[in-house]
Amino acid sequence: MAKKKKVPLTDQEARLKKKVTEKRGKLENPEGAAPFRKLHKRLKRIQRLRRRLATRKQHAMGKKKADAAAKPAAPAA
Repeated sequence: MAKKKKVPLTDQEARLKKKVTEKRGKLENPEGAAPFRKLHKRLKRIQRLRRRLATRKQHAMGKKKADAAAKPAAPAA
């Protein structure tokens, strides 16, 4: 079996957002439609995953990011 190519989370999220907005416009009662709920759940799951990854990266960097932002650039002497 061939491996599936990994799609970046941002691409998946954008694609799902587009689908959700299209479905929401077509349906008269989006909360009652099972396919719409499934799409919406997938979108929220990907958003949670993206937020978790961002916080994990922040914690992994430690104070490096904060220290770099606080110190001004060294003057070229």
